[in-house]
Parts: sequence; structure tokens; C-alpha cells
Amino acid sequence: MTRKKILIIGANGFTGRRILNDLSLKQEYIVSGVSLHDDVAPHSGNYQFISADICQAGQLDRIFNDIEPDVVINTSALSVPDYCEVHHKEANLLNIIAVENLARHCQSAGSYFIHLSTDFVFGGEANRLYTEEDPTQPVNYYGYTKMEGEKLVQRHCSKHTIVRVAVVYGTALPGQHGNVLQLVADRLRKHEEVRVVSDQWRTPTFVGDVSLGIEKLIARAFNKTAPAVSSIYHICGNECLTIAEIAYRVATILGLDKSLIHPVTTQEMQEKTPRPRFSGMSTLKAQKELDYTPLSLDKGIKEMFESL
Repeated sequence: MTRKKILIIGANGFTGRRILNDLSLKQEYIVSGVSLHDDVAPHSGNYQFISADICQAGQLDRIFNDIEPDVVINTSALSVPDYCEVHHKEANLLNIIAVENLARHCQSAGSYFIHLSTDFVFGGEANRLYTEEDPTQPVNYYGYTKMEGEKLVQRHCSKHTIVRVAVVYGTALPGQHGNVLQLVADRLRKHEEVRVVSDQWRTPTFVGDVSLGIEKLIARAFNKTAPAVSSIYHICGNECLTIAEIAYRVATILGLDKSLIHPVTTQEMQEKTPRPRFSGMSTLKAQKELDYTPLSLDKGIKEMFESL
């Protein structure tokens, strides 16, 4: 069997790192990771690490020429909604322009392109879980840039899959951004109060499930009996909860003081950047076509904090 060459963009990031670590353990893959900065965990796995700026066309050309990837997984993004709302140029560069360049390179190289997107492409007015077929209608600039990135992937790369995730959680490495579950646990352990939104619903996603879902997509893409790969999948959790409910779950499982959690409405939170009220996503398509079965939130929390 010919080993597939996998190129992971954003390999220092929270999700990208997990995918890099997991795939590099598989004998059937030759894995390379790309990030703007040096490897956060040098010599920690069976992979090649490249420090490069994917926003520079010349550097992207060299990467594709050197690696000749069979699969490209893009986990890189400017993903802080508040920052994107006031830094449009930076958000456009990484979430739109760089994505288009990656899609074009994948098309030219014949690579299968897996691009990570977000639940924030949805408007938030649904009264049921969003499916992959529902129209996108983002309410903030971050969501807009991710929506535009999706369109460009579909337009410029014939072999692609868009993977939408939401509130990805798990154990962060030093130097990586944390996540809301880690923030809640850290503050409660310090006996500090936590204000969390009680009227915004999400489907939190264990980072290991994202990696597992992507591995299933790769296997399916090179299975000659499987359908065409170009599609969208929601790779997230199966439970739709408010941010406040997620915080209470963390406190309960870790035995922390729940009285320090203060649920507030979106209006009371006074966030500068609008967010979708409801962006829960259905995983039925992934369950049916990929045999994808995510961890329950309780199991994901336990696995996350057992490794700390």
C-alpha cells in the first residue's frame, strides 16, 4: 500500500496539533505540519514540521512542490470573533485569501482538500439543529469570512470536504489558546466567579472527535467504492446546550463550586460582537455516511481533564 502524504496547515493550533499528533502515529501516512511559528513540541512525533507563512504565495508554492501532498487539511484561521469584527483586513487575509490560494494549489496538485469551518456561518434563528443543506447567513464578520472561505473552496477545488466544528474543547498545549471549558475550570479552581451566557446554544466538540472524523474522511476519499468526496459535514458533538449549561457540566464533573457560575443573557453580557443565538448542528449525515459517533460531553470533559 502506498503511503499517503498528508499536509496539515495550522499545525501549532489547538485542533491542528491534535490532528498532527494522531495522524503521525499511523503507518499509512507521511505527515507534514505547517505553521507560522516553530514547532511547539519539537521531536514529539513521526512528522516533518515546516515553519512558513501560507499568506505568502512563494512559500506556499515551495511547500506544495516539496511535499506533493495527497491530502491537505486546513485548520488555520483567525477565529476570535471580537478581533475579526474590527480587523477586517487580517481576517480577510487568513480566512478568505489564503483559503482561496490553498484551494487553487490543491486543484493544481490534485490534492484532496479538507477545510475546517464553523457553526458561526449560520444566522442563529433556527428552531432545530442546522443541517449541511441549510443556508448560511452569518451575523458577525468572523462568520462572514468563514462563509466566503467555504464558497471559494467549493469554487476552486473539485476534491474537497468542508468540516464544520463548534466550541472545540480538550487539553491545550503550552502556547496554544485555551477554550471555554478550560477557562471555566481554571476560574472555578481559583474560586473566582464566572459569567456565562444562558441564551446562546451550541454543540460543543471534543477535539479528538474532529481528528477522528477527519481520519474517516481520508479513508473514505481513497476508497474506490465510496461516493465522491466533495461535500460538507458537521463534525461536532451530539448535545446542544447553552454556554451556561456547559459551564455547569464542567463544575459538576470536576466537583467545583457551581455557585460561582452566574448565567446572564446576551443582552446583559453586552458583547460588542453579535453572535448567533442558536447554532446547534446536526451530525446525522456524518453518522450515516462516515459512521461518526462523537463522545458525550461528560465523557469528553473527563478525558480532557484526566490528561491534565
